[in-house]
Amino acid sequence: MIKLYQFETCPFCKKVRDKLESMGLDYEKVEVPRDRGKRTDIKELSGQIKVPVIQDSDGTVVNDSAKIIEYLEENYS
Repeated sequence: MIKLYQFETCPFCKKVRDKLESMGLDYEKVEVPRDRGKRTDIKELSGQIKVPVIQDSDGTVVNDSAKIIEYLEENYS
């Protein structure tokens, strides 16, 4: 299952949620602190602190909403 690291009010995260839902993909939301200084988990996972980030079931990690959407289209269409 895809994990989406995000927070609800982020417009870039919403863009990725909308894409996942429009493609009918199951995913798990992982809420990330709004305080960038507290984003240690996402930094360890992706090497940076920005959201959104996805982690696919095979371990692939993609950040940046445009790159995530491209990845989803290439791998799940």
